[in-house]
Amino acid sequence: MKYSGLDLSEKDLTRMLGTMYLIRYFEDRIYELFVNRQLVGTTHLCQGQEAVSVGVMKSLEKDDVITNTYRGHGHCIAKGVEPRKIMAEIMGKSTGCCGGKGGSMHIADYEKGALGSFGIVGAGIPIAAGAGLASWYTKSKRVSISFFGDGAANIGFFHEGINFAAVMKFPTVFVCENNLYGEYTHISKTTGVQDIATRASSYGIPGVIVNGNDVLEVYAKSKQAVQFAREGNGPTLLECKTYRHKGHSRTDPGKYRPDAEVESWLKKDPLIVFGDYLKSNNILTKEEEEKIIDQERKIVEDAYQFALNSPYPDPKEVTTHVYD
Repeated sequence: MKYSGLDLSEKDLTRMLGTMYLIRYFEDRIYELFVNRQLVGTTHLCQGQEAVSVGVMKSLEKDDVITNTYRGHGHCIAKGVEPRKIMAEIMGKSTGCCGGKGGSMHIADYEKGALGSFGIVGAGIPIAAGAGLASWYTKSKRVSISFFGDGAANIGFFHEGINFAAVMKFPTVFVCENNLYGEYTHISKTTGVQDIATRASSYGIPGVIVNGNDVLEVYAKSKQAVQFAREGNGPTLLECKTYRHKGHSRTDPGKYRPDAEVESWLKKDPLIVFGDYLKSNNILTKEEEEKIIDQERKIVEDAYQFALNSPYPDPKEVTTHVYD
């Protein structure tokens, strides 16, 4: 069955909503754990940006790979990394996807195609281009995706990675999650163009502006870009305009953002937008949505209990995978 010209079944659509709720509740729980001092370090949460993760990942095949930012829990969940393993990693447990050594900003799972979250701004851009090089060299149809924020569009990695991929026509899609703020500074104070997607013309590749709070639009435009890359035409720059509900990191209350701006974007919450769409089109009832919410909350609780009861890494393992 198709909706809005997209080849998506009712099961596809409800599963996409479920994954968005899973990401939201996972991030909410991580926030609670930090506030209650059950976690150490810092974290960067993605409430409000779920449609980008879910929409892009729905356009991929199993063997496609991603690199993402330190705000990457949602990307990895949508790519199929087990919430248990992500939660355990954030809690520093040996059952985490990186053995408890990476933490919140360094989630990776090669088996799921999650090549890494990177604490360095924009670091995933050239690595995704490198994955594209590997696909190009081996004549594979595998596509690589690079997620990065609007702040990363102003650093050298952005130019170098996209230019290289464009010249060589690597099967890579560059996804800018423009949430308007690079840490605490509004994009208007750091970027000389209104739309980052317009920079694509400098590299001779398509630049596409996307409503990052509409998961179906994200999916549709991502699917086009992925297919374009898979057919050997080279990269696309997607600019997904969205908004993070929380501050930059756990220590940031986000008070530098105008109240009216925050209120306006909260009304465009991607979960509400998509949930209302499904209910208004008789694809989902309120009762069915409540069941989905309950199910996703249970998955998050299960992940927490799994991590809580998992052991910490043996101190003797501190140099394992560092020097070998």
